[in-house]
Amino acid sequence: VAVVGAGVSGLTATKCCLDEGLEPTCFEQSQDIGGVWRYTEHIEAGQPSLYPSVISNTSKEMCAFSDFPFPEDFPVFLPNAQFLDYLQRYAEHFSLREHIKLGTTVVSIRKHPDFATTGQWNVVTEAGGKQTSHVFDAVMVCSGNFSEPSLPLHCFPGIERFRGQYFHSRQYKHPDVFQGKRVLVLGMGNSGVDIAVEASRVAAKVTISTTRGAWLLSRVFEHGYPWDMVLNTRFMSLIKTNLPRPLSWWLINYKVNQRFNHENYGLQPEKSLVREPVLNDDLPSYILTGRITIKPGVKEFKDNSVVFHNCPEEEPIDIVVFCTGYNVSFPFLEESVIRVENKHASLYKYVFPTHLQKPTLAVLGLIKPLGGIMPVAEMQARWVSRVFKGRGANVSPPPCSHQSFSCLFFFSDSFRFGLAYDEVLKTEWLVYLDTLASFIGAKPSVLGLLCTDPRLALTIFFGPCSPYQYRLGGPGCWEGARQAILTQWDRVLKPTRTRVPAGSSSSF
Repeated sequence: VAVVGAGVSGLTATKCCLDEGLEPTCFEQSQDIGGVWRYTEHIEAGQPSLYPSVISNTSKEMCAFSDFPFPEDFPVFLPNAQFLDYLQRYAEHFSLREHIKLGTTVVSIRKHPDFATTGQWNVVTEAGGKQTSHVFDAVMVCSGNFSEPSLPLHCFPGIERFRGQYFHSRQYKHPDVFQGKRVLVLGMGNSGVDIAVEASRVAAKVTISTTRGAWLLSRVFEHGYPWDMVLNTRFMSLIKTNLPRPLSWWLINYKVNQRFNHENYGLQPEKSLVREPVLNDDLPSYILTGRITIKPGVKEFKDNSVVFHNCPEEEPIDIVVFCTGYNVSFPFLEESVIRVENKHASLYKYVFPTHLQKPTLAVLGLIKPLGGIMPVAEMQARWVSRVFKGRGANVSPPPCSHQSFSCLFFFSDSFRFGLAYDEVLKTEWLVYLDTLASFIGAKPSVLGLLCTDPRLALTIFFGPCSPYQYRLGGPGCWEGARQAILTQWDRVLKPTRTRVPAGSSSSF
């Protein structure tokens, strides 16, 4: 099996192949593993890591690989350096490095001449200026969806005469570039808000322009617990997926506005639909203190300023940061294998191309659930490796058009998250995990456990849906899963309770 990329998805794909007795070869174009969590430009220059303050948006218990918990002394939300350290430990623990070829770029992946019979692929790689051709029985594409920045300049009238500096968020290295400048951040995703917050510490003025607005969540949620450990439970998922739509809208509006009224801060989404939330702990206080201003969409750029919709006055600007996302791109694949339209690749369960005669090519990690991507990529890899081995569920989609089938899976979520550039990549995190887990026989049975292990059953249903649940039974079960579930709150509280007041309770 050829694995393209040694980031989060590539590492777990390599490990899952080994679990199934397959022979993976992972090709990574950079000089080390880690993907987006490793920042080569600064590491190779001997400087601090890129985005030195970047913190994971999901807690360590909810984004761990299902059979490899984070060390208990790691913080609940991890800086990039410790996240990379975890990935390196994972690779060492499961002896993955011997299967990874660093400094090797995948140039092309083409069907073998007898693909209809064998399902094999011709893979051409390049290392040290020399190209090599290989034949593989199957391919896992783990190159991620952050490789080709989307810079839609045609959507911003007058940008060609703007005399200031502008660049995509991918090019951002350090806040020093904003020193004393008037900064405009276009877009209100996680990257946009994080860059705006960081820029506001050194810039003269920072403005965020957003057409749609956004719901804002804090990592510190109810009673100070991590947001995802409170929201991503089987109990909460049952409520979200079964409530009537108007009641679900009201409930989510109520929950997200408990911390602060989004309308008062100019953040309320214009439609009544709940969009994908943005995770940031600082933005509300920065708006209150005037360090960041929220403005509507851009109407027009001038030489040294910008005009916003419904705002007659011009806003002087020195630097524009386009936080406009990424295009889905597979430059090493022919369009006949995976066709991308409107940032969407038509894939069965976001994994398998729907028209290949043999299911021997899969895409991992091309999804944006409201939850940790690592457990999702791992579950995809477990399913795919069993399909490659001949042990997986049937991957043939129902007899309908590819486009309409792809829409079916996320339709139930669209009324909550709304439709945006990447609407087809969003889905209900827990529902998706359960769906794939059922394909391989790893979905936990709460009712079954209620009879044999009621304590564990109640923890699974009302507590966080941590990835260890998918190692309790079925193929790849892990004997430490039960203990990992029952002690997850201890690992969360250990790095925070460095001072325990006298008479305080010792457990969650």
